[in-house]
Amino acid sequence: MNDLQTSIQYIKGVGPRLASVLGNRRLYTVNDVLFHFPYRYIDRREITSIKDAAPGKERTIIGEVATSGVSFLGRSRKRIFEVMITDGKGLVSAKWFHFNKNFGEQFRKGTKVLFAGELTEYNGMKQFVHPETEVLGDDDSPEIGGKILPIYPLTDGVSQRLYRKIINNAWEKYSHEIKDVYPTEFAKRHELTGIKEAAQFLHFPPKESETERLNSWRTPAHRTIIFSEFFILELALAMRRASNEKEKGISFDFKKDEYERFLGTLPFELTGAQERVIREIRQDMANGHPMNRLLQGDVGSGKTVVALAAALQAAADGYQAVFMAPTEILAEQHLKSMEPIAEKLRVPCALLTASVKGDARASIYGGVAKGDIQILVGTHAVIQKDVKFAKLGLAIIDEQHRFGVAQRMALHKKGASPDVLVMTATPIPRTLAMTLYGDLEVSVLDELPRGRRPVITKSYSDRQREKLHAGIRMELERGHQAYVVYPLIEESEKIDLKNATEEAALLSQVFAPTYRVELLHGRMKQEEKERVMRDFKAGRVHILAATSIVEVGVDVPNATVMVVEHAERFGLAQLHQLRGRVGRGDAQSFCILICSGYLSEDGRARLNIMIETTDGFKIAEEDLKIRGPGEFLGTRQSGLPEFKLADLIRDAGMLQTARQAAFEMITEDPKLELPKNRPFSELMKERGNIELGKVA
Repeated sequence: MNDLQTSIQYIKGVGPRLASVLGNRRLYTVNDVLFHFPYRYIDRREITSIKDAAPGKERTIIGEVATSGVSFLGRSRKRIFEVMITDGKGLVSAKWFHFNKNFGEQFRKGTKVLFAGELTEYNGMKQFVHPETEVLGDDDSPEIGGKILPIYPLTDGVSQRLYRKIINNAWEKYSHEIKDVYPTEFAKRHELTGIKEAAQFLHFPPKESETERLNSWRTPAHRTIIFSEFFILELALAMRRASNEKEKGISFDFKKDEYERFLGTLPFELTGAQERVIREIRQDMANGHPMNRLLQGDVGSGKTVVALAAALQAAADGYQAVFMAPTEILAEQHLKSMEPIAEKLRVPCALLTASVKGDARASIYGGVAKGDIQILVGTHAVIQKDVKFAKLGLAIIDEQHRFGVAQRMALHKKGASPDVLVMTATPIPRTLAMTLYGDLEVSVLDELPRGRRPVITKSYSDRQREKLHAGIRMELERGHQAYVVYPLIEESEKIDLKNATEEAALLSQVFAPTYRVELLHGRMKQEEKERVMRDFKAGRVHILAATSIVEVGVDVPNATVMVVEHAERFGLAQLHQLRGRVGRGDAQSFCILICSGYLSEDGRARLNIMIETTDGFKIAEEDLKIRGPGEFLGTRQSGLPEFKLADLIRDAGMLQTARQAAFEMITEDPKLELPKNRPFSELMKERGNIELGKVA
């Protein structure tokens, strides 16, 4: 085994307990640690006294904690954590609007600290808001070897000082294992340094480095790592596409009369976008190679009916189709919308989820194995080993980012090279989608069904609670329902859950006894979640308070109000997804974004975009510009590697360059068998990209 794959617990100073904590950051091996890079740097060569530090710029100060604790902000009574720091010549405040119980321990009175960030002024007091912090030891002063401090993305329980020690120890023992894979001519053409040289520079920047270039990620070391991340991904996608083009698949025969019968069963007319995408899918299904197509459709754009058209084409030619959704509620919802149409066309459908047990389950297994069931809709249950298809021709995956590579591969293996259609409701700008999903053809539903009324979006402050409650009550009196969604982030899950529980209880008091409020959160048992969602869908629950968006993707046309608490903590894509849960019926719907506490310039820009437009693709473009693609794309769930440094917007030019170089290499050497290319094959195996190259 390569030493870089050694468990992180064997690095000096780690051990099993700390390894478990670092696992929260998905740091499991030595390789993970060595390639977990700083996201910014503090220039400790320039420490400013508090007295001389003028507001309006990035500043670094060192002082002692004078006071610390929870306080309340103005009339809103928003809880904040505030620390007052003194260096004997002045006083500066630091405020956090999102904090946890460890803050009190970390910032005890008398603790020596370094704070860095943009210095502003509030009510005549100099202040930092959410600064970078470093707790210093007594022997750790700026006079002793002032240097550039790397700041890493970490998790609770791991300080920057501790992680820098871990990096030092890992580097000393294992860095000799880092291999430079780029041939000299290739590296020169693309202006790359060695991989090891780049990693060393990023972890241990020389004293003469320019912090401005480091913090804008414009050093040759940044370029090398960013190019490498893109290049390895694009190699996998190029291999996948080359493999697709050679693989033999099913050549489906399009039956025009069957399609016209399908159109005749619909209680509405297809949009122009739906007709166009159905034609694109039809052509793919007829060409004799396995279809690998990504269907992007904004919330409510009608992806399900497009998927049904494809499934019915497969059924008309004697094949089966399987439709996999991430939750039972969504699977049931898809079946409910598909089944009436399929029944009119005499195409048998069935639902398979964990809730289907005993004789009913056995009956479905038998029907699928004999080919009597032509369209199977379900959750992960459809990829269990007991599910054997007689003649699977089409696999459809809804909300593809919710399934890992292994699950998609398992579904693909249920047939002999079936066509694959993956769907997502997250609009991704077309050029970006074509680059990121380089192995897939891309279809876009960019038109909403006729008659849909745009959702009215407004921003409220904490002080407008009475107005908010009056508006919700008005909608409830009209017989409608409402969602109230709270953020939930890993770093403070327990605190968030407690806050959401308390807020839901307050809502119950406000609307009792006439209206029923229920709370839905990720820690509930699956059966309980399903019960709450069914009660909401049936109208027995009037207000659904939820801590996450995971289970909120169900279609409830009667819901006309979406309230998002702490909207500043959500990405634009998430806010747009949430807004898409209302506006599905004939009544006018509303989305209210509640902002609590400090709102940055970016935060205000995000909310303004939501208020100004309901176009998911415009919102996606802005989300990428403002937040970057990490959260927007959800790469952790998508099966794609998570970028450490690369940014799909900032580094778009380099992405195109890496893509072109990768596709040229695979054209010349499809399996990376030439001696000069073998190191890339090894690197792909290490990073898990070989598997990515085998699955849509």
